[in-house]
Amino acid sequence: MHHFDERPAGNPFGVRFVLPLALGSSLNPVNSTAIATALVPISRDFHATVAQTGWLIAGLYLTSAVAQPTMGRLADLLGARRVYLVSLLLVAAAGVLGRWAPSLPWLVGVRVLLGVGTSGAYPSAMRLFRERADRTGSAPPRVALSVLSLTGIATTAIGPVLGGVLTTAFGWHAIFTVNIPLALGTLCMVLAWVPKDAPRAARRKGLATEVDLLGIGLFAGTLVATMVFLMDLDHPRWAMLPCAVVLGAATAWHSLRRDDPFLDLRMLARHVPLSVTYLRTATAFATAYCVFYGFAQWVENAAGYSAAAAGLATLPMSVVAGIASLTGARTRGLRGPFLFAFASSIVGCVALLWIDAASPLWIMAAAVTFFGASLGLVSTTTQTAVYLQAPPAQLGAASGLQRTATYIGAIAATSLLGLAYGQHASDHGLHTLALVMGAVNVVLVLATLVDRTLPRAVSSSSTS
Repeated sequence: MHHFDERPAGNPFGVRFVLPLALGSSLNPVNSTAIATALVPISRDFHATVAQTGWLIAGLYLTSAVAQPTMGRLADLLGARRVYLVSLLLVAAAGVLGRWAPSLPWLVGVRVLLGVGTSGAYPSAMRLFRERADRTGSAPPRVALSVLSLTGIATTAIGPVLGGVLTTAFGWHAIFTVNIPLALGTLCMVLAWVPKDAPRAARRKGLATEVDLLGIGLFAGTLVATMVFLMDLDHPRWAMLPCAVVLGAATAWHSLRRDDPFLDLRMLARHVPLSVTYLRTATAFATAYCVFYGFAQWVENAAGYSAAAAGLATLPMSVVAGIASLTGARTRGLRGPFLFAFASSIVGCVALLWIDAASPLWIMAAAVTFFGASLGLVSTTTQTAVYLQAPPAQLGAASGLQRTATYIGAIAATSLLGLAYGQHASDHGLHTLALVMGAVNVVLVLATLVDRTLPRAVSSSSTS
């Protein structure tokens, strides 16, 4: 008996097929930002500093930076549905372990497990879309594909609101336990509505060779060594710098000697516009995640509001981000949306300089709303830029590296927050953060104005 979506007369990309893929793909962004409003109560329970709780952010992003392209490769080799199901089980397991976390290091380990589990959903979903299109002889409709990207943007934006409500109502453990019903419910829908993987051809090489485990290990080691140095710049571990340099050099040497490396440096060298896009992405998202995590901590710590209130203060920003993402998807050019996004962030930074802990909550919410336009426009415009600039045969790998660049920006944000806030978020720390973010966005505006790698216009067919 065929699934509903597979009837010849039906829509091959109907709700039953798209819904479980969209839900699974939302698990990474929602877990990324839902913790923002829980960092303060977690730090109180475990007597931790801002830099120490920063590892809860960095742990997920360090893992995701490596796991996203790796899980995508495994989906190609082993079957997307199989990898998707295993990923959902890992997310559910992380929900259970997070509920009973006895210490901060344990909780960091749970975030690492969440990073692995949630990283399998998006690349597997994209692979399942491609296989569905090939099997039915029809291209995925634009609206179905846009559901995945819009779900990611929306859940990233509403994460602080959801985290704040859950933390206030049930305690910070709830932001972990909520993954149990989400993951298991999605798993049941995948089992019921997503067709099984086709039989895989026998691999000529071993799995360890196919996925470049050595390249993954070297790249991960480079990120960890860099992160250990950056996470506590007040008391830097200088020994980590030569470690990062050596591991980075080894990563480059290995990548240039291998035909299909984890990090394809030859592809990046051949496609300079794409490399520029990755650099812009990492820099822009460093600002975005400084706002996500830094603003919520400041509202709770310095202004004394509850986690729910801190989450609700980001709601207008979330709405604007959603509107901006839809607008960005309909825009033909790339330079204009990027310039508007960075200019909005500059205005937001100026607004942050004018508020303090005594300001009304609605003024705080209004100040941070300007960053919503930047979040929505940068996300959709970057996706279009990668689509246009990446070689077609390597679009999947290029998309994975786009996510990696985003996570590197988030890692940089956690380091900056630890440096600006120190032990606790304060008005001085927020204003320092605003000045640094403002300077970064001024540089982004100037760089975008002189960037000759951006195409002047994008045809509607290019983004379909």
